[in-house]
Amino acid sequence: MFVLELTYTAPLDAVDAAHAAHVAWLDEQYAKGIFLASGRKNPRDGGIILAAGTDRAAVEEITAGDPFVTAGVCEYRVTEFVATKTAPGLERYRETQG
Repeated sequence: MFVLELTYTAPLDAVDAAHAAHVAWLDEQYAKGIFLASGRKNPRDGGIILAAGTDRAAVEEITAGDPFVTAGVCEYRVTEFVATKTAPGLERYRETQG
């Protein structure tokens, strides 16, 4: 599992200009079952995405395709973790430590 932290690198008007394309990209990742939750940070200087998966290279390739990245308005920090405990309803995402 991955925590994807977006940090804006441009003024909010530039972020807002790419927002619709970013939301469409998010919708694609949700439809593929990759993203589990997402939203803005408070204060609004970026966002957080919780992503399923065990392949860091694949996740980094996905983030590189974010319209926010291609527009040059954000950078990602990718943190991988082993989800050994989950809330009810998220059992399918539980992992075991190797």
